[in-house]
Amino acid sequence: MRHHSQRGYIDALLIPLIVVVVLLIAAIGFGGWAYSGRNEYKNHADKKIAEAVATATQATQKADAAQYAEDAKNPLKTHVGPEAYGSISIQYPKTWSAYVIEHTTNSGVPMNDYFAPDIVPDTADQNTAYALRVQVVPVAYSQIMAQYNSLVSAKKVTVSPYNLPKVPGVVGSRVDGQIAANKQGSMIVLPLRNMTLEISTEAQVYLNDFNKTILPNLTFSP
Repeated sequence: MRHHSQRGYIDALLIPLIVVVVLLIAAIGFGGWAYSGRNEYKNHADKKIAEAVATATQATQKADAAQYAEDAKNPLKTHVGPEAYGSISIQYPKTWSAYVIEHTTNSGVPMNDYFAPDIVPDTADQNTAYALRVQVVPVAYSQIMAQYNSLVSAKKVTVSPYNLPKVPGVVGSRVDGQIAANKQGSMIVLPLRNMTLEISTEAQVYLNDFNKTILPNLTFSP
């Protein structure tokens, strides 16, 4: 009788012990799983943070470089053309160079100026897209604009009325699109006495300078 009593006592103790062991194993397993998950989350989060920091750093460096490039363009340079062709005054970034062809007679193109960052490429190369072209053409304004009729019909260019901010009394046209073969840009066409003044940028990359620096500052005597 005593033997059965002791066995029952042992069985009564064994069950709780087994439960405790099972719970302990489960707790250890859960702890290991939680620790592993925490490490995995931490590593993933650290990677995301590192990527975000790298992206932010690159964006800051790019913005700083862009701002430096803009600041380097000032103060602006000024070029004034011959009085016979309207004393055209052009202000352009100091980081650009100019190559000017200006005659005092009406033969050929009286004024044909090229502008580009750093150095001006070969002007004989028809494929070069210049940051800025300024030309006085010995052809009437109406004849020049008639040349764009077919391009407008083909939807290769758009034409709208335009006047320079500093010469509001002279109304001409702005041409946007394929202003020349293989060149997408913008051109301002203005009547200049019995001739025509053309101001253009031959690549979209220079459009910001064209709109914000060149056109607001350009003047001439009608």
